Amino acid sequence: MPRDPRQIQLEIDAARESLAATLDQLVFRSSPQRLKARGQAAVQQFLQTPAGMAAVGALGLLVTLVVVQKVRHRND
Repeated sequence: MPRDPRQIQLEIDAARESLAATLDQLVFRSSPQRLKARGQAAVQQFLQTPAGMAAVGALGLLVTLVVVQKVRHRND
């Protein structure tokens, strides 16, 4: 049974609208500003946990030890 050209055109238009909506959603999800904001929020949330605080403390201690080592052996 042959399909009506008007019905085919309606299906094409519906598919086009669906693809446009999907593309808009992908553009929104991958926008650099949105990804940056999500990354910053994730880092801030991690740093407020005990594990995050311990990581910052360990990093601070490591930097302090490296600086002290450099100062002590500066004139060697």
